[in-house]
Amino acid sequence: MAGRREFIKQAGIISVAAGLAGYGCSNRKNNATGKSAKGMILTFKPYEVELKHVFTIAGSSRRTTPVMLTEIEFDGITGYGEASMPPYLGESHETVSAFLQKVDLSGFNDPFLMEDILDYVDGIAPGNYAAKASVDIALHDLVGKIVNQPWYRIWGLNPDKTPGTSFTIGIDTPDVVRQKVHEAAEFNILKVKLGQDNDREMIETIRSVTDVPLCVDVNQGWKEKTAALDMIHWLAERNVVFVEQPLPANLIDDNAWLTGESPLPVIADESVQTAADIKSAYGVYSGINIKLMKCGGMRAALKMINTARSLGMKVMMGCMTETSCAISAATQLSPLIDWADLDGNLLISNDVFDGVKVNRGKLVLNSRPGIGVQKL
Repeated sequence: MAGRREFIKQAGIISVAAGLAGYGCSNRKNNATGKSAKGMILTFKPYEVELKHVFTIAGSSRRTTPVMLTEIEFDGITGYGEASMPPYLGESHETVSAFLQKVDLSGFNDPFLMEDILDYVDGIAPGNYAAKASVDIALHDLVGKIVNQPWYRIWGLNPDKTPGTSFTIGIDTPDVVRQKVHEAAEFNILKVKLGQDNDREMIETIRSVTDVPLCVDVNQGWKEKTAALDMIHWLAERNVVFVEQPLPANLIDDNAWLTGESPLPVIADESVQTAADIKSAYGVYSGINIKLMKCGGMRAALKMINTARSLGMKVMMGCMTETSCAISAATQLSPLIDWADLDGNLLISNDVFDGVKVNRGKLVLNSRPGIGVQKL
C-alpha cells in the first residue's frame, strides 16, 4: 500500500500540474490499471452557520445562513466540501439535499478523472450551483490529499502573492458600525454594504473611525444612473477603491454608461454567475466578482479567472457566509486575482473547520494538502 500511495503522489503531481484546465489522468491505482475496485462515496449533512452580527444588505437581513457539509471518501481518504445558501441564490437545505441524492459517484473508481466526474455532476440538472460546488470542493480536497499537495502548489501558484482580504461591514446603526470597524482593526481594506437611505451616514461613520481604503457593495440598491454617478464621485473623494454592482443587473445600458463615466472601477456581482455570463459583462463592467457558490466550484472559478483575464477585466473573488472549508478552497486561487473578499468564515461564530488564516489583513495559505482544512 505504501508503494502504491507513493506512486499516486508522484504521478498525481506531475499529471495534475501539467495544465490548469485538464486534470484527467486514468493510471493511478492497482498496479497497471491504476484504479481502485471501490468507487467514491459521497455523504452530506445540513448545518446552519450563525453570524456574529445581524447581516444587513440592501434588500434583506439575516442572523444565520444554511450550509450543507459534504464528504467524498475514497480508499480511506476523505475530502471535505461545502454548499452555502444565502437567500438570493434560491437554494436551500431541501434543494441541495435533493440534488446531492441524485449524485452517485460509486461508478467512478479514479478520482483523478476530475473533468469526467464534474461534467457528470454538472449534467445531473441545470443550476444548483452551490450544491455542485460542494461536490467540486470535496473532490479537489480529496485529490490534493491523495497527491499530498495543496492546490495552490498543484496549480503552480505562489502563496506569497495572496492579496489582502476585505472585511465586510453590513448596514447598521452608527454605534454598531463603529463597533464593527473597531473589530476589523487588523484589516487594510473594508467592504461596506450600501444601497439603503443611509449610504452617506455609513461612510461618514466609518471615516470618523478609520481612514483605511474602502470598497462598497451596493447589491443593486441604486436605481438611477446619474444619482449613482454622483454618489460614486462622492465616494472617490473618500478613498473608496471600487464599487460593486451599483445598479440592478437587468439595466445593462445604464450599467455600461455608469462604468464608462465612473472614476472608480465598477465590478459585476449579481450580473455574472458563471463563465457564460462574462462575455455579456465585457464592456459593461470593469471586472467580475467570482464566488464558488455562484459558479459551481473551484474548476469553474479557474475557468472564469482565465476568461476574464483574456478580456482584460479585473478579477475579484468573493464569498457567502461560509465555514473555513469553502473559504480555504477559494483562497487556493487567490494568487491569481486583484481583490479578495474572503471573510465569510470570520463573520460566523460556529466554524467547524480550521483552514486559511488572515495575518494583518493578508490571506495566509498553509501547506496542508487539498484545500488546506482540518475538521475541528
